[in-house]
This record gives sequence, C-alpha cells and structure tokens, in this order.
Amino acid sequence: MKAYIIKYLYGDYGEIEGGGSSASPQHQWPLWEIFIRSKQGLDHKHAGSLHAADAQMAIENARDVYTRRMEGVSIWVVESKHITASNPDEAGELYEPAMDKVYRHPTFYDLPDEVGHM
Repeated sequence: MKAYIIKYLYGDYGEIEGGGSSASPQHQWPLWEIFIRSKQGLDHKHAGSLHAADAQMAIENARDVYTRRMEGVSIWVVESKHITASNPDEAGELYEPAMDKVYRHPTFYDLPDEVGHM
C-alpha cells in the first residue's frame, strides 16, 4: 500500500508527493485574496479568500460572497501566490533601522496653541 502525502503551499493547490495533484478539481483552482472598498471608505480592505479558476471568476464569486448587501463599490482580487509578506518573527530587524531616525517624529517641533489637538 502506497501512502500519499499532500503538500499545500499558501496560495497554491495541493500536490501529491511524487507528482500529480489532488483528485478534486476544486483544489486545482488557485487561491485569491479579496479586497473590498466600501461606500464609506477610501481604501480597500481585506475581506477574505476564495478559490476560483481565473480573475474574472474570482471577482464574480467575491461579489456574491462578500458584497451581498451592495456594501461595496470596488473589488480587487489578487492571486495569493503573488503576495509576499514579511515574517512577523523578524519584525525587530525589519523595523529597527527606523528607530535611529528620530527626526521623523514630531517631538522636535513646537506647535502654536492655535493648532489645538494634533
């Protein structure tokens, strides 16, 4: 009896070790990240993820799943495998160079009293 190991990579479909892919056609569709811009907002916010065959199908499915009550005015879809993210465990190293740039912080500026809360 041969044991199969299915590997899933973020944004990819399952691959059976030794070649081939998982049997279900749904698992062959790529994963898409969905971003919706609401009527009140100016920026797109991540709404979730879904599997779709292509970008147009991802937009249509996102419309049906994430904007059922007509709350969105714009939908972005991005195939998950095209997203690169920093490692949260390395945040200290990533953001450390900004710590020695104190001139970027507004602590060195005197604000007039007329400005109020800032």
